Amino acid sequence: MLVAWLVLGFCFSVSTLPTSKFLLMFPVSLVTLGLGFIGHELAHRNVARKFGCWAEFRLWPMGLAMATVFALLSTGRMIFAAPGAVQISPRNLGLGYGIGRRENGLISASGPLTNIAVALLFLAIRNLGGVFHLIGSQGYVVNLWLAAFNLLPFRMMDGQKVFGWNKLAWILLTVPVWIGIFIMPV
Repeated sequence: MLVAWLVLGFCFSVSTLPTSKFLLMFPVSLVTLGLGFIGHELAHRNVARKFGCWAEFRLWPMGLAMATVFALLSTGRMIFAAPGAVQISPRNLGLGYGIGRRENGLISASGPLTNIAVALLFLAIRNLGGVFHLIGSQGYVVNLWLAAFNLLPFRMMDGQKVFGWNKLAWILLTVPVWIGIFIMPV
């Protein structure tokens, strides 16, 4: 998880290369993205374990490479942030997955919910002014985007699993996130 965190921190601050602003934005990205990314993955792991599953983060080297290449080629305007994921094994290895749609939906919703909570924390921090405004603004934006990306209802994404479990829950999570993105406070 440490490698993924460092690579993503670099990718989210690459737009400031080759200027000296990178020396400020890299640590800011590590803090703002780090809380969201690590919190997101730990939330999945902890909720899965609550349901009696084995769960651990697995790095995806191709995802790290894609994140780096996309960030560099687009000068930070497009980042493919999929460095890995929490892999879950069911509590029983019999027929089926071992957990129901509800449990799978709750496990999947826990990551984006964490990003929403972290985004709101950063929104409060930005009101302190000074460097906190920068950190809070960056943290708010990054974490809302992490939640929005993960809530897309596509194969293997958290959103697909939440949508498959409970469409209303998916709507109640997704719509406010996208509204937050479009009306982000300055």
